Amino acid sequence: MSYFSELTLQYIAGEWRPGSGEWDIIDFDPYSGDKLAALTVATADQVDEAYRSAQRAQRDWAAAGGAARVPVFERMLRLVEENEPELAETIVLETGSTQAKADIELARVKEFLVESCALALLPTDRALPSQEEGKENVGRQVPVGVVGVISPFNYPFLLAVRSVAAALALGNGVVLKPHQSTPVTGGTLVAKLFEDAGLPPGLLNVVITDVAEVGDALLEHPVPKVISFTGSDRTGRHIATVAASHFKQSVLHLSGNSALIVMDDADLDAAVDCAVLSRFAHQGQNCMAANRILVQRGVQREFTEAFTARVRALRVGDPRDPETQIGPLINTSQVDGVQAAVELALRDGATALVRGEANGCVVGPTVLADVPAGSEVLRQEIFGPVALLVTFDDVDEAVTIANDTPYGISGAVHTGDVARGMEIAKRVETGMFHVNGGTIDDAPVIPFAGEKNSGMGRLNGEAMVAAFTTQRWISVQHGRGAFPF
Repeated sequence: MSYFSELTLQYIAGEWRPGSGEWDIIDFDPYSGDKLAALTVATADQVDEAYRSAQRAQRDWAAAGGAARVPVFERMLRLVEENEPELAETIVLETGSTQAKADIELARVKEFLVESCALALLPTDRALPSQEEGKENVGRQVPVGVVGVISPFNYPFLLAVRSVAAALALGNGVVLKPHQSTPVTGGTLVAKLFEDAGLPPGLLNVVITDVAEVGDALLEHPVPKVISFTGSDRTGRHIATVAASHFKQSVLHLSGNSALIVMDDADLDAAVDCAVLSRFAHQGQNCMAANRILVQRGVQREFTEAFTARVRALRVGDPRDPETQIGPLINTSQVDGVQAAVELALRDGATALVRGEANGCVVGPTVLADVPAGSEVLRQEIFGPVALLVTFDDVDEAVTIANDTPYGISGAVHTGDVARGMEIAKRVETGMFHVNGGTIDDAPVIPFAGEKNSGMGRLNGEAMVAAFTTQRWISVQHGRGAFPF
């Protein structure tokens, strides 16, 4: 099956139909520049129809109970396993991801589908304490109703499935809007697999559209009670503002500027390995990526030599080649942004130890050292293959540098003293932090979140329940209660 020829329609109310807008979103292969598909945008009326459809279908889905929902996720899991080569090829073509990254993305998708089965079977009621004689209190978790999900371009299949599957497992309906650069892997492919897995029609809807066409219709619509968004902090700030003004919850996973700290007692080989992966996985297009690598002065030279040697050896080029380690960025806009950040750092006085060249959307890795402490580059997210090496003298200075950013999603420290590593972990202002590991990590049962401008709300494990359900208090009075008048 050619997903790019078959899945170029909107999926609304259980039907595949063209968008009713007057212009098309063109889906490109970021490596070759070839056109993969053209999709006519959905209008605000179609967004309304999608939300209304999810609302109607959700009532029976919620009433059926968790045990009735589990088989859908089990079949979805089998479909992913049976079609893994084709799915990986689709991810590579549309996102420019390497084969290794596509394989990791699919492995995580399968883990989240397994976790969705567990979420569906969680107990919905729990006993609450009572201060009154004969009164029984129950806390009941109920679905919020309908969830709006907006998926990003970097890990589109995984990050769409993560929110969509959890919301569905907990009894909700969903309207999914994928990023314009990844409408298939982040949108219609998810819908097709769930359709084939037997999800009731109308429960999941996919609308491929743009703000230029629908404005804030996805956010302002009265039906959705939660908006789950992954993307930039600028867009996240707007979503949070609009959602709050309409009394909706928003779960936001946004930009990052993580630091990986290398202490002078670290295993340098392991630290180099983790630093290379943490900075250059998927061309650096990861909110958890280690933009900044902080190295204690005593091991600066040794680490820098080993790190730059590894970076120079990275294989750059066609993501369809299984030997490629760095493929293209998603589009030329991202290329321009990365190059602008490098130029800014150089103007501020940084030194280029490795300078990657751009060829189309493929950008070779860059390593910059001696970036002045006041440079804005140190505080911003660089969504591309650029590493900033920063030297520090002691723990206090390392923590100060790590925290000197408006973001706080992840971080790591490498040290031979685990107790010291734990103390550093407690002081760095991030939602996640890893001792003797990389900055990029995720697991279905571990709360995933950022602090500061990196987002609000959490996903994964029990956090999914908090994100996509609401709690009700139900009391039962056994016998006659006391009344004050």
